[in-house]
Amino acid sequence: MVLKTGNIKDKYTSANSIVKVDPKERTIIKKSVTSGYRTSDSVKESYSNLVNVSGSSFSNSTNFFSEMFLNPNYSAFPDQNSVPVLSRGNRDISPENSPPENSINSLKLLEDKPLLNFKTRVFGIRVQSHAKGISYSDGVIELQEGYDADIVFFGMGLTSEISVQFTAVEAVMGSRCDVSTSDVFPLTVAEGHWGLAKVNLPAMEPSQKVWYLCIREGPEEVAVHQGSEEWLTISTYSLFLPIWIQVIILVFLLILSGLFSGLNLGLMALDKTELKIVMNTGTPVERKYAKSIEPVRRHGNFLLCTLLLGNVLVNSTLTILLDTLSSGLIAVIVSTIGIVIFGEIVPQAICSRHGLAIGARTVWLVRIFMVITGIVSWPISKILDVLLGEEIGNTYDRERLKELIRVTQDRNDIRLEEQNIIYGALELHRKTVTEVMTKLDDVYMLNIDRSLDFNTINEIMQQGYSRIPIYENERTNIVSVLLIKDLAFIDPDDNTPLRTVIQFYQNVCNFVFEDTTLDVIFKEFKEGNKGHMAFVQRVNNEGECDPFYEVIGLVTLEDVIEELIQEEIVDETDVFTDNKTKRRRKHIRKDFKEFSQHNHGAHRKVQISPQMQLLSHLKMATYLKVF
Repeated sequence: MVLKTGNIKDKYTSANSIVKVDPKERTIIKKSVTSGYRTSDSVKESYSNLVNVSGSSFSNSTNFFSEMFLNPNYSAFPDQNSVPVLSRGNRDISPENSPPENSINSLKLLEDKPLLNFKTRVFGIRVQSHAKGISYSDGVIELQEGYDADIVFFGMGLTSEISVQFTAVEAVMGSRCDVSTSDVFPLTVAEGHWGLAKVNLPAMEPSQKVWYLCIREGPEEVAVHQGSEEWLTISTYSLFLPIWIQVIILVFLLILSGLFSGLNLGLMALDKTELKIVMNTGTPVERKYAKSIEPVRRHGNFLLCTLLLGNVLVNSTLTILLDTLSSGLIAVIVSTIGIVIFGEIVPQAICSRHGLAIGARTVWLVRIFMVITGIVSWPISKILDVLLGEEIGNTYDRERLKELIRVTQDRNDIRLEEQNIIYGALELHRKTVTEVMTKLDDVYMLNIDRSLDFNTINEIMQQGYSRIPIYENERTNIVSVLLIKDLAFIDPDDNTPLRTVIQFYQNVCNFVFEDTTLDVIFKEFKEGNKGHMAFVQRVNNEGECDPFYEVIGLVTLEDVIEELIQEEIVDETDVFTDNKTKRRRKHIRKDFKEFSQHNHGAHRKVQISPQMQLLSHLKMATYLKVF
């Protein structure tokens, strides 16, 4: 019996099939056809047009199909050159009362190619494992040309002597396969009802649609066409590009992926502030690099969107290309090593150290991609500019700048003394005069009522100060400042009153409050209008009396400079190395009291040597009558 199964659908395909049923094989065919690959619902739909068989109407096609496989009275033994006849028991159906032409038109045989007698039937095929190079299109298996695919064939009579072959010519089941055939592929595994063969098909001709299945029952036998049903056909396709070209493109895309990934880190890490610093203070080569990068880096969000879009575009293309070349674990390993290691880790490690040089040499490529992706990246960058605001760049406050110098001291060429000066300069605005002043109790001062005799001047010289505060009555009542240079025209023998000198020069006193910062007092000292000495005062609210200003200490320009350079300044006239600790110098100043000889404790007299006394006596005795 030969019949049309029509549009039988399985999980892979839907097509027409012609099956020839032997009573001995009904159970086998039923198991094959009604398995997971063939559903009764599709069969029911396919046989809705089969009517008028022996005067009976089979409205329920499912019952008809089931009865065909289960009822042993159904048989079909067509002759080679005859038109098939459907039979049920002793009732035959002639061609005159056969089903309509439009419902089972495949029952017609080719007049020039009669049916062949054969025992082997194939009812379905599927791929053993879904790997790269295998896909499905509308239920038809698609193989990449030249790809070895393990195909499983389901049917009956499948033995190890069976070979499969494919042809480009469409025909009905039972026809010869002797035109436009492929290679012969023997069944490597055959269990009677199914067999396995490794199939490798070439590319199809431009006019060819699919490859049709043929069965060869022996080495010397003629290959028999298995019909034009879609689930028994295979389609092949060719790669868009040769493999060697794809490999070259793959390497190029991998380089671009690494470049975009590295530039994303290298260029974006160079903010506007750092670029300006390099342009002004870098080496000639660094300045050249910075000037070439600055126009592109100026548009930070536009550059960021371009690099990210370019990286995503390249990585997506790279992944698709890798997917066409390999599959499974190999594809995962290759894509991971290629994209993660060579496309991310290595480029970012290199560009993090040499981003300026690499960015300057590839800025032309970045400009090209800015033009290519501009239709997408430019609007996005403008939105980011509005939402995030203008990019300012890195800014360093005093603490961050100090820490930057400290952590980079092992790699920069700044000496320790220079670092101390920088630290001191950055701390001037935070420190007040009370932190560096000399307390009033430790200040050397003179009362305005003293006389500038030899002892007073000698005392002043012993102290080694260039400015002496002058007070009246109390030490907290500062009235003036005596400059040592003002004593140049003072004769100790004249015993000039100190008040006279103070009134003559009228040096101005500078008073500051205790909360005055060092940068403010340093600016006043630089101006020089009030000298280089200031008296620190505070408001005294203690007691029941009215508040008043009380002098608590003294600060000089030298104190501010010492705080600036973080070191003590000692000159040749200093007695103490530190006014706070009162640590004396090893250098001993000469005592000018040796020039002062007292006679009876009241008047000084000149002492000469005995030789000079004798010479003076002889001189006077010779020339003076008195002697």
